[in-house]
Amino acid sequence: MDVERLNLHHLRYFWAVARAGNLTQTAARLRVAQSALSAQIRQLESDVGHALFRREGRGLVLTEAGKITLAYADTIFRAGTELLDTLERGRRPDEVLRVGAVATLSRNFQESLLRPLLGQPDTRLRLESGAFNDLLERLDAHALDVVLANRPPPSAGQALRCRRLARQPVSIVGPRPRSAFRFPDDLVDQEMILPGPASKIRSAFDALCAQLGVTIRVHAEVDDMAMLRLLARSTDRMALVPSVVVRDELRAHSLYEYGVVPGLVETFYAITMQRTFQHPRLEELLARDESELLAAARADVTMATPNAQVGAHRQLSPDDE
Repeated sequence: MDVERLNLHHLRYFWAVARAGNLTQTAARLRVAQSALSAQIRQLESDVGHALFRREGRGLVLTEAGKITLAYADTIFRAGTELLDTLERGRRPDEVLRVGAVATLSRNFQESLLRPLLGQPDTRLRLESGAFNDLLERLDAHALDVVLANRPPPSAGQALRCRRLARQPVSIVGPRPRSAFRFPDDLVDQEMILPGPASKIRSAFDALCAQLGVTIRVHAEVDDMAMLRLLARSTDRMALVPSVVVRDELRAHSLYEYGVVPGLVETFYAITMQRTFQHPRLEELLARDESELLAAARADVTMATPNAQVGAHRQLSPDDE
């Protein structure tokens, strides 16, 4: 069936009858002849190729196809009501704020950013993860209000807006060191858990190692930060990771930060579209100060290793906590 043949006027009549369960009463309420109302529903049944009602005694009962059609009709007409309400009064705080996050983005960072919304009873949040380009398409189609990412969009059109939210240092972490750690000497020929080759962190780290003449053996390459965090926690290998990703492990001393890699940062972005009807909570969420946004993560890192800074031959004692 061609969707253009679906007449919303016929669907509206069906919806009214289905909800009332009575053809005569619905015709009277809508001020149309009962025969005209019946004819509209028969036309809809012809268009969809299924009977939507069956008679039981003097009443009408929905068929299986009728129940499916009613569920879709509820969604369609509820969306229509919301559309008119939005155009008349704008977005409301109690509407769902739809957030998309790239699958490789730190879950800890997402939680820190979205935490203020979780305590507001009048705000509903929908968070979904996915591939970067897929999320941008959903943003363009008004299916998302914002996309959280660790890279900017490839190009910004007139309607696309990209805001830098924060920059987080990238660290070398691992099990409790047996001796003082020296950078970059103690990286030579080490097996490490690294972000995948497509990661900007990885490419910058590879370039730094090449500049320093350091050869590293790759134990695992992981795109997803949550999985990288798990592998770092469950193996005895060093890992290259933004400290916000493993802040809980650093606080619990199940991982130790050997130091911050000079010049390596992960940048977090919020990508939105220029719209007349933005969600009223969105701007206050994205306007938070970077120091506030990452304060908890930095405090946790300080608790774990207060003196850890990677530099040329910087030594980190295993007793530094």
